[in-house]
Amino acid sequence: MLKAFDSGRLFGSAWGSSPAWVLALHGWRRTHDDFEKVLGQPGLDAVAVDLPGFGATPPPPEAWGSAEYAAALDGLLDQLANRVVVVGHSFGGRVAVHLAARRPDRVAALVLTGVPLFRVGPARRPATPYRLVRWAHRRGLIGDSRMETYRQRYGSEDYRMATGVMRQVHVRVVNETYDAQLARIACPVELVWGDDDTAAPLEVARQAAAALPDARLTVCPGAGHLTPLTAPEQLRAAVERNKP
Repeated sequence: MLKAFDSGRLFGSAWGSSPAWVLALHGWRRTHDDFEKVLGQPGLDAVAVDLPGFGATPPPPEAWGSAEYAAALDGLLDQLANRVVVVGHSFGGRVAVHLAARRPDRVAALVLTGVPLFRVGPARRPATPYRLVRWAHRRGLIGDSRMETYRQRYGSEDYRMATGVMRQVHVRVVNETYDAQLARIACPVELVWGDDDTAAPLEVARQAAAALPDARLTVCPGAGHLTPLTAPEQLRAAVERNKP
C-alpha cells in the first residue's frame, strides 16, 4: 500500500514495524516496488521510497544532483531509527553514497548494488552529427524541434525517456564523480553485484571495494543490473548482516 512520508514530500511503502532501520533507494526510471522481494518478508523494519521525479513522488523544483537528493531525505530520516542501513540500487546508490558521507551519525551501513561509482573504459563521446547540430542550436541557427529530433536519435534511452527537469537531472547525475564522498565513508559497505551487469560492470564494485576501508563484495552469478529483482536473497542477507 502506498504511504506518504515526510509530510507528503515522499511516497513509498513500509514493512514491519516503526521506526524502520532500513531505507531503500531505487534506480533511475524505477520505483520503490523493486524492493518488495528484498524487504517484503517478515523480519525487517524497512521503508522504500520513490525518489523525487519517479513513481508517486513529484519531481524536484530544479535540476538536482545526487547531493540535493540526499539532502531531501533529511525529513524522512527523522521518522526512522537513530541508525539505519541504506540500500541503494544504481541511481539510488549514488544518493546513498552522498547520504552516508553527509550523515555519518545516522547511516550505520550501506548496501550498494549496480551503482555507477566509477567510469570503466573511455567516456562515450557524442556522435559527430549530434555535436554539429548542438553547436548550431546553441547559436540559434536551428530550432528546438530539430534539436529534440537529434536528442531522440542519439541520446541514451534514459536521456530520451526523461522529460522536463528530469532530463536536466539525468545530465547532471551522469557527469558526477564520487571520490570525495567515498573517502568520507567510514561505515561498513556491502557491495552486492551481478557478474554480468552491463550498466555498472563488476569492475566498478572491485574499484569501490579497494577504495573503501570496510567493504565486502558479494558477486551474484547471472543477476545482471536489476539485482533487487534478480538477487533479492543476497541483498537481504547483506542488510541483515549489518543490523544496528
